[in-house]
Amino acid sequence: MANFPLLTLTLCFLALISNSCFAARESTRLPLQQQQQYGQCRLQNLNPLQPYRQIQHEAGVTEIWDQNNDQMQCAGVAATRHRIEPRGLLLPSFNNAPMVVYVIKGQGVLGTTFPGCPETYQSLQQLSEEGTQYSQRSSRKDQHQKLHRLRRGDVLAIPAGVAHWAYNDGGDQLVLVVVHDTSNKDNQLDQNLRRFFLAGNSQERRQGSLHRQDHSGDNVLQGFDPEILAEAFDVNIETARRLQSENDKRGFIVRVERGFEVVRPGRVEEEEEEREYGTNGLEETICSMRIKENIADPERADVYTARGGRISTVNSHNLPILRDIQLSAERGVLYRNAMVAPHWNQNAHSIMYIIRGSGRVQIVGNSNRPAFDGEVRQGQLLVIPQNFAVVKLAGDQGLEWISIKTNDLAKTSPLSGRTSVIRAIPEAVLANAYQISRAEARRLKYNREEVTIHSPRRGRSQQKVSAWSIANEL
Repeated sequence: MANFPLLTLTLCFLALISNSCFAARESTRLPLQQQQQYGQCRLQNLNPLQPYRQIQHEAGVTEIWDQNNDQMQCAGVAATRHRIEPRGLLLPSFNNAPMVVYVIKGQGVLGTTFPGCPETYQSLQQLSEEGTQYSQRSSRKDQHQKLHRLRRGDVLAIPAGVAHWAYNDGGDQLVLVVVHDTSNKDNQLDQNLRRFFLAGNSQERRQGSLHRQDHSGDNVLQGFDPEILAEAFDVNIETARRLQSENDKRGFIVRVERGFEVVRPGRVEEEEEEREYGTNGLEETICSMRIKENIADPERADVYTARGGRISTVNSHNLPILRDIQLSAERGVLYRNAMVAPHWNQNAHSIMYIIRGSGRVQIVGNSNRPAFDGEVRQGQLLVIPQNFAVVKLAGDQGLEWISIKTNDLAKTSPLSGRTSVIRAIPEAVLANAYQISRAEARRLKYNREEVTIHSPRRGRSQQKVSAWSIANEL
């Protein structure tokens, strides 16, 4: 009996530790009241958003959504779209916030640099006959960290502060949509997206029209004394000045005029290597972790309805790096006139980008009228706040989208269908809640057997699946 208080105290202490650890796992985003002052989140009138300005570069365009928009501010995100021309190189940069990249179209190569990790891609020339230390050093052709092949449907996760670059080695435009989680705990600056380039020169700054409130970024090396750079890299002063790119008029997406040679395995070898990393646990180490998952393949679908469409998700279960940056993604394809069941995101905001097609979206918050009820079209972005109920209906040409969600294990709760909240409620509760008969309550629960995607109702279901949806199944 004398040890009972000690045992009680110990159990309480362990419970406190457990709760604290759980809270630390869940509270990875800044509290909303720290993101902005109370009353600034006006979410009862949502609208699809287009990029509000663009930056022209030598070999591409960067389009930027207004991060000062109420919807973006309240979701705690920023968004960018890069259109990189063939042989275009997006220069190395890093950001103050973690981000998820989705490849809309095209193909290319992406490189990342994790500090302290070895240069595992190497190519060595034969040593010269002299065998001196200098000749050995100069004989090394190149070595660098792992590269990642880009193709349509890839989702890539890049932590805050990790430098990265991209190159278009295909014959078509490479289009990347990027969502930055500025409210993530890894961003300890402010709620603005800040880009830090390691090369290049801003076209807008050169023209005297840079919008400073956008924090679009400049070459950080320009702020250093050239003599200090020369000393730091052990190069001559002329090379140090070239690093600063003061007279470079190409912007931050430049055209590669000569051959672009980097060390990498063939495409088949690279795919086999990434599959190996995904099964042997090496992704848990920082230097060899996977940062990419493709969710465009129809066979990859997590939810599929034959006449409705499919949804594929990527989260920290199948891409563990997302656990660190606290983001996940969902790609959806709806066939003609199909519907995603009304649902809400329990623990995340959702930033929905329309890849192609069009449709109708309704979003309802905690009022008796829609926060948004209208058409969405290709290239638009729509913020769906946490716990706001949403329904998506495809138009005659179908609807395809990618949603970036602000939780690595985002959860949805459907209102209709086999796994819905309505189906889980007893008939008597529904009958009394809605003043309907038990028979009507039974139909309400069981008429829809699909899980997430509802095929068109009878009368519309005999219509042929559009050529758009068939093409996207191939």
